[in-house]
Amino acid sequence: MANEGIDRRKLLTGVGAATAGLMVGAARDLSAQAPAPAATAFQPARHAIDAWLDKIPGKHRVVLDSVTANGAGQGIGYSSNVFNASRTGYQLENADMAVVLCLRHDATAFAFNNAMWAKYGKVFTELTEYKPANGVTPTSNPFNSGERPPLDRLAARGAHFIVCGLATGLYAGAIAGDGGDRAAVYKELESNMVANAHIMSAGVVGIMRAQEYGYSLITVG
Repeated sequence: MANEGIDRRKLLTGVGAATAGLMVGAARDLSAQAPAPAATAFQPARHAIDAWLDKIPGKHRVVLDSVTANGAGQGIGYSSNVFNASRTGYQLENADMAVVLCLRHDATAFAFNNAMWAKYGKVFTELTEYKPANGVTPTSNPFNSGERPPLDRLAARGAHFIVCGLATGLYAGAIAGDGGDRAAVYKELESNMVANAHIMSAGVVGIMRAQEYGYSLITVG
């Protein structure tokens, strides 16, 4: 019986040694495998047509998103506030701020100059549901008229504007009508935007690209 107990202990010891040997061998096999690639931070693709977003000088970047007629006016006001408050609160100059105002959806019409509003003000007013205070259809851009045109003043301070290409196409189609040359009208509108305006395939794409270039987003309505 004593010999039987010894033989059992030898057997168990042998099994344990064999198991340990297998584990060491497995560990060696794992260590011989190639190390897992290190995780890398996401980097968005860059496109040449968006390069202007990276060329605007400034220590701080912000894009304001306007989608309605009233939102266009709010966007102008908030953009001015960014410049003004950065000066009074941080002693920053206009050139220290990269400010982009996106005019898309119903705000798109206000990216076109007074000549376009003189020709197509009725269409712009109807499509954007803009309601003039005096009830008269505007013959000039309501947000870029008078002695101190608001959009021109922003552009002079260094602000730039994203213009929605999809909405511009909608306006062009409405202006051209059935059988009209929609492409020609689109080109006319594109050639008659306010200063520092950049037409993009869609305003939502412009908002996305701006954020990929490090612009903080402010939604203004």
